[in-house]
Amino acid sequence: MNGCSYVSFLLLCTYCVHGKPTLRKERVVHHDPELSRQAHEDNQSYQYDHEAFLGKEEATTFDQLTPEESKERLGKIVDRIDSDRNGYITTDELNAWIKRVQKRYVYENVAKVWSDYDLNKDNKISWEEYKQSTYGYYLANPEEFEDDKDQFSFKKMLPRDERRFKAADVDGDLVAGRDEFTAFLHPEEFDHMKAIVVLETLEDIDKNGDGYVDEDEYIADMFAHEEGGPEPDWVRTERDQFSDFRDLNKDGKMDTEEIQHWILPQDYDHALAEARHLVYESDSDKDQMLTKQEILENWNMFVGSQATNYGEDLTRDRDEL
Repeated sequence: MNGCSYVSFLLLCTYCVHGKPTLRKERVVHHDPELSRQAHEDNQSYQYDHEAFLGKEEATTFDQLTPEESKERLGKIVDRIDSDRNGYITTDELNAWIKRVQKRYVYENVAKVWSDYDLNKDNKISWEEYKQSTYGYYLANPEEFEDDKDQFSFKKMLPRDERRFKAADVDGDLVAGRDEFTAFLHPEEFDHMKAIVVLETLEDIDKNGDGYVDEDEYIADMFAHEEGGPEPDWVRTERDQFSDFRDLNKDGKMDTEEIQHWILPQDYDHALAEARHLVYESDSDKDQMLTKQEILENWNMFVGSQATNYGEDLTRDRDEL
């Protein structure tokens, strides 16, 4: 996408975000997905474990391999899970692996656009590279953006992106590796980026700039109508939602903690529960850690658990993981 086309795209996105909707517009609330539709029963069917990442329709994917092939390739996955290379898999390591596999679609999305921003092909993306790729045309041709709305949009978006980039840049060198750039593009997926997601949400909705979201601002983010016109029933329902469930301290507005409770709710940690289950079921010596041997002895459970993501990890080359 060239600079001019990207600029047009950004302006279209800005119009869509800030235009006056006549229908309901949903703000994304980020929930952790459940890992399976099945009940988690501790028996030998492993149905929950199997569907955790497979899904019901893909429940037989692992049958593409023989038991011997499955064990061999599962062993390679175990080596990846063992992040400290001490020969033991802890609940934390298994939980981290499961969460990463849950986010695989995010990393794949980043991989698709990586080359667009890595201009010098050093397998890193600096802030300057991102700024040039995204805003270079605007910065080089400001005279083409004399419209007040255009100028406002870019002047707002550029520092906002820089602030987010710096938050994702854990080591503070203004150069992003894969994980850092993934956190920049998908901040809702990373704990250390939650404050940025909340702040950007607040800035989008807080029209009077008082640092809070009141009921009218909350409704205006979803719906705008002509002055004096009637409100649809769903708007009245949302007003009740605001007073009953959004405004937790009942002061008539949402602060940043209440916004985080709304937009990033603390759901049940399905990945951690699954990691604990897998350790409990496979830990033959009850030391609360798993060896590769213990995992391979229970290979059928792990093939069907989310640790192997749709069974695909068993059919992928190690370098792809």
